[in-house]
Amino acid sequence: MSAHLEIRNLSVAFRDHAEERLLLDDITLELGRGEFLGLVGESGSGKSLLCRTVIGLLPSRRLHVTQGSVRLDETEILGREDCIRGRRIGMIFQNPTSHLDPVMTIGKQICEGLALHKGLGPAAARTEATQLLRQVGFPDPERSFSAYAHEFSGGMRQRAMIAIALSCDPEILIADEPTTALDVTIQAQILRLLQDLRAARGLSIILITHDLGVVAQTCDRIAVMRQGRIVEHGEKRALLAAPVHPYTQQLIASHPSLSHAGTEPVRHKHDRSPVFEITDLDVTFPQGGGLLMKRRGFRALKAVSLKIWPGETLGVVGESGSGKSTLARTILGLNPASAGRILFEGHDLTATSAQLRRAGLDRLRTGAAMVFQDPFNALNPRLTVGETLAEVLRHRGETPPAEIENRAGELLDMVGLDRAFAPRLPRSLSGGQCQRAGIARALAVNPRVIIADECVAALDVTIQAQIVALFRELTEKTGLTLIFIAHDLAIVRNLCERVVVMHHGEIVEDGPSARVFARPEKPYTAALIAAIPDIDPDRPINGGIPFPSQQEFAT
Repeated sequence: MSAHLEIRNLSVAFRDHAEERLLLDDITLELGRGEFLGLVGESGSGKSLLCRTVIGLLPSRRLHVTQGSVRLDETEILGREDCIRGRRIGMIFQNPTSHLDPVMTIGKQICEGLALHKGLGPAAARTEATQLLRQVGFPDPERSFSAYAHEFSGGMRQRAMIAIALSCDPEILIADEPTTALDVTIQAQILRLLQDLRAARGLSIILITHDLGVVAQTCDRIAVMRQGRIVEHGEKRALLAAPVHPYTQQLIASHPSLSHAGTEPVRHKHDRSPVFEITDLDVTFPQGGGLLMKRRGFRALKAVSLKIWPGETLGVVGESGSGKSTLARTILGLNPASAGRILFEGHDLTATSAQLRRAGLDRLRTGAAMVFQDPFNALNPRLTVGETLAEVLRHRGETPPAEIENRAGELLDMVGLDRAFAPRLPRSLSGGQCQRAGIARALAVNPRVIIADECVAALDVTIQAQIVALFRELTEKTGLTLIFIAHDLAIVRNLCERVVVMHHGEIVEDGPSARVFARPEKPYTAALIAAIPDIDPDRPINGGIPFPSQQEFAT
């Protein structure tokens, strides 16, 4: 295969008046014509910086190319990126919401590129833009042409980004974490779309990701990056079968695919009263309306009934919008229930009597804690880790003031953080370290229940594995009840003894993890399981089965 894009001995450094720090170190890499290359590694490894350097989009003026060459069809393009960006090399980004213009229709944004790079008039540009929308999977491209980004789901916004990138007929497409923020079923559809576009257009594609399962099912070759270097690269089957570098071995071992399912989670007997008993729970959020119009409501939860038992590890799964987080926030008293009943350890959180309801909420606040999805935004940026823990301990009033510092140290020990992290601010911690601090804060209230809401979704797979192992250890040692909310079923399979599957505000399946994953009863559950990326390179995307329609999901 002839080299289409050649990167030779490329280095990029950060420079200011005080220091110079090497961020990309002597990178050499090739992309063949029509090849699908996977670029993997954890956050901060240099994946995105490498591709931004290639197209001349360095994120800071303090970053400089110190050496190396980038050639496109044997022509040097370093310093001439404006001539090839968009026209010959297109890029799609991780967060489409941040890169789509909120005040311009999707169609006009596509037409901009068609007018600039192809010189098309308004009528011809509209025709081609509509064809592009159809090609990337919009069911009604004529209507979608006139719609705005906020009117689409995350998956459809990512399709719009791909259409914009394709509008200039690029030869190379760089996809920077295009599926990280998407549910597994939508992720599988976007990956299938990229494969179809490669076949139809002869595109060369670089897919940036931290998930080896994604590249195993889509790419021809894999390059593994760490700390600004390529530590290993090769044909995907050979690399996955016999990884040489310890970091590649660690990535493979950390991947939460179903084929790597570990020891069966221990099942607890239901011989005590349930911690939570939820009956016919409804939550409706007001929507629209005005002075002369009746306000409508969006029904986020629909007659949900559920019992959660002491010491149980319960996984709650489903796509974005299925009602998982609404359920968690409602049982913690953060959202009002529209109908139904919630009991916590026998106390009614939805009682009509204000006194009874207050007593239940007081008990809840001393018995349950929450770990949030974004570890950075969940911690006070002005408080050190130690101050955050001390604040909770003082508020609880169970720890004598003289012992607070030592108790904070014990909490850091429990979550695997060195006590030297106590005087550090959240901004100086990595994502995994920040999440450990968030778990320590939740443990500071001595909870009997922890609700973890997508708490590993934003973390690299190696850090995910560490946090999951930490939860497993905590539940085994302390008898905690864990409600683990996620859209990644592989993690839930490895951690939770029981799983609840939600879809459109309803529980569609509930049972032991082993049974649900081996013999799902509903097409929606089967589709979620099939869409989990697996590090088996011979397993097709979505298990090779067609994506079910919404009508099939509901049956």
